[in-house]
Amino acid sequence: MESNKPKTIAELRKLLKPVKSFYPQAKKPLTAMDRLAVWITEHVGSMGFFMIIFGWTAIWLLWNTLGPKELRFDPYPAFVLWLFLSNLIQILLMPLIMVGQNQQTLHADERAEADFNVNIKAELEIENILLHLENQNALILQILEHLEKSKKE
Repeated sequence: MESNKPKTIAELRKLLKPVKSFYPQAKKPLTAMDRLAVWITEHVGSMGFFMIIFGWTAIWLLWNTLGPKELRFDPYPAFVLWLFLSNLIQILLMPLIMVGQNQQTLHADERAEADFNVNIKAELEIENILLHLENQNALILQILEHLEKSKKE
């Protein structure tokens, strides 16, 4: 009967590793190059950067197509048109994609932290249930022992 006995909560705790939040590990100190990459990503992945790139591209295109001919540094239709057409998607979409990725990362971090909190709460609830079950097992064993003693008498 001893081999069929359920594990106690203390025995279960020894078997399980404690739940850890990923967030402190994600915030560990970064190298200088990693900090630079994060800084670039945060600033390039912003609507402000998108507006700067869009404005600069529009001014450059307008200057080289409508500006005084003697002051154009890349007169139309030479390189300006080809560069504009070939890089339009890259110039305009890259910052927008990064803005979206930055937002998704923020949401993913918030979801991960919420999931962690739910897991902690679930672990506490499960532990409480296990404690109740452990108590019930102890009571059942006491009843069985009492019944066995009563049969012997």
